[in-house]
Amino acid sequence: QVQLVESGGGLVQPGGSLRLSCAASGSIFTIYDMGWYRQAPGKQRELVAGMSSRGSTNYADSVKGRFTISRDNAKNTVYLQMNSLKPEDTAVYYCNAIPGYFAWGQGTQVAVSW
Repeated sequence: QVQLVESGGGLVQPGGSLRLSCAASGSIFTIYDMGWYRQAPGKQRELVAGMSSRGSTNYADSVKGRFTISRDNAKNTVYLQMNSLKPEDTAVYYCNAIPGYFAWGQGTQVAVSW
């Protein structure tokens, strides 16, 4: 069973940046489309960034131009670079396949606030 471990979250002021990492226990990125999801308090989990197994990317309108998904196949790690963060980006961030085939990790908390 593939395990996914997210890290890199934290508290940041509006306009700041964070880079999230997701380490997988196996070489899955060239097989599965992968995505970063987030879940804010009281809201459903949503997909915000995706990368196909071939490397093409797509983004939710709410993060387009601010977030960038990338991966390092050798390290079995996918990243989410988040710039120009807004308070509405506050959420727990998860990675998983698209759709979420694997067991969800613990996520990493991102809080954007003064």
